[in-house]
Amino acid sequence: MMTIFALATARGRAGVAVIRISGPDAVDAASRIMVSVPDERGVRRLFDGDGATLDQALVLHFSEGKSFTGETVIELHLHGSVAVVNAVLRVLGQNDKLRHAEAGEFTRRALESGQLDLAQVEGLADLIDAETEQQRKQAVRVFSGALGKMVEDWRRDLIRALALLEATIDFADEEVPTDVTPEVLTLVASVRGALDREVTGVKAAERLRDGFEVALIGPPNVGKSTLLNRLAGRDVAITSETAGTTRDVIEVRMDIDGLPVTLLDTAGRRDASDMVEQIGVARGVERAQNADLRVHMLDKDPEFIPDEGPDDIYCLGKADISYGRLEGVSGKTGAGIDWLIQKISGRLSEKAASVGTAIRERHRVAMVMAIDELDQVLGMLDDGFELAELTAAHMWSAIRAVDSIVGRVDVEDVLDEIFSSFCIGK
Repeated sequence: MMTIFALATARGRAGVAVIRISGPDAVDAASRIMVSVPDERGVRRLFDGDGATLDQALVLHFSEGKSFTGETVIELHLHGSVAVVNAVLRVLGQNDKLRHAEAGEFTRRALESGQLDLAQVEGLADLIDAETEQQRKQAVRVFSGALGKMVEDWRRDLIRALALLEATIDFADEEVPTDVTPEVLTLVASVRGALDREVTGVKAAERLRDGFEVALIGPPNVGKSTLLNRLAGRDVAITSETAGTTRDVIEVRMDIDGLPVTLLDTAGRRDASDMVEQIGVARGVERAQNADLRVHMLDKDPEFIPDEGPDDIYCLGKADISYGRLEGVSGKTGAGIDWLIQKISGRLSEKAASVGTAIRERHRVAMVMAIDELDQVLGMLDDGFELAELTAAHMWSAIRAVDSIVGRVDVEDVLDEIFSSFCIGK
């Protein structure tokens, strides 16, 4: 396997820049630009082919099996000058034993060497992209191997159940010393229950990773855009006393108590004669229906206070000039803002509470496949071991589905997509 190198930190002026070299020729490559390669770490002068100084760098040496990639790795911690980084990269590029790393290639080598499983790779990608505290916590949980540990437990129990099943096949003409049915049923039912719980939490985990959507809806000129501007801390929506100012859905990304939230300002609902406004109203209705939470802003106190479901919050708009039994919110004065944020945070926190360890649609599909196979197993076990061989085949299918979560089997088609999301140097 060829040795690769790349800048592992962001481009641009910085205090420190790190260039990573990974592969069998990493030490040889480093020895060409410094007098001696440290056994573990040391400060070294780096020079080019003519002996001219490139930089004074901290050099870290990770032996095979003890690095991120699992290969021998040399890291050059340089002064973060664009000119210094470019000069060192240029000199390394002149070495015919090296090539520049592709996007995500260091992480891919970590997967191939067994340093990470596929779920950990996905967790790392999410950690790099994390914008809020809750996203960070979720990504760290997966990157730390929590999902892989769970999969390993499921796999162990299913392998044990399969071994018991196959024992009945091997001793079909003899009497099996003990009745294995109760243990097989217990193992399979336990794994099936755990899978079912994780499947339930995947949707919430996806929303936590991608962001919850909260739609502001209500009649025209009720104060939705003014409220959005207040929450965003800047003018993102045009406000006017003229009804129908908002013609399309306006989105603002926010961090509410560590939760990623996209606020949606929708066009006021009314019977509009303007074709453009009609399209805006229709789009707003559709986005609001699909949102995780809807904030209904009313222009007058209702005769009957509506019952709030888990996805709906009702309040009175323009609280600076309107009063009633409902809580009021004013983007103009800030009245009721703290109440609304607390209300939104509470509702979304309840949704996030159901987050499991599995976080992606790929995980959900694999778990659903495993559940379907285990349901077949449980159904056949009701008839005893008359169909033991077919039951064992379904058990193997369930194990393969579980294995695919961490990349043991049947994931080649998703690898390119996953690693393309990484930056070069990672």
